[in-house]
Amino acid sequence: MKNVRFGYARVSTQDQNLDRQIDILKKNNCETIYSEKITGTKKDRPTLDQLLSLLREGDAVVITDLTRLGRSTKDLISISEEISAKGVELISLKENLDTTTATGKAMFGMLAVISQFERDLISERTLEGLASARSRGRKGGRPTKDDKTIKQALKLYNGKLHTSKEIEDMTGLSKSTLYKYVKQKG
Repeated sequence: MKNVRFGYARVSTQDQNLDRQIDILKKNNCETIYSEKITGTKKDRPTLDQLLSLLREGDAVVITDLTRLGRSTKDLISISEEISAKGVELISLKENLDTTTATGKAMFGMLAVISQFERDLISERTLEGLASARSRGRKGGRPTKDDKTIKQALKLYNGKLHTSKEIEDMTGLSKSTLYKYVKQKG
């Protein structure tokens, strides 16, 4: 049985595009490419799980960069160990990393830690920015609807003459917002 060079591409949201990663993986001789649109923070990634179940000794998994495989150091190391235990090579193109060598394994560990550190810094700066904005009186999230609109929507809802879709169209409230206020008002 011939060894296979698998590619794995992932983006975090449905709005993002996989084309760039897929093009890079094709240029790097990946015979079969698995791709999914799912956040890397989710433990359950069906396409990645499927790929991992197919791996055989001598195969290779190619990714464009480490962040495509996992979003935390623990996750990256766990997946890397699972791949390695099967005798499969892990290649990260951006970092020029090959885990079949001792140096590659050491570099993988260091890069995984640095990637996690970078994500933590971004998260920390975001939280600091939000706190700073709140201290200046700015409030995050969507603007709340005015009381008049909410009262009108509740009156229409309680009148039982209109569907929730009709109420949405008349008031501009989303279905979830409408039901949030219905629930609050008892």
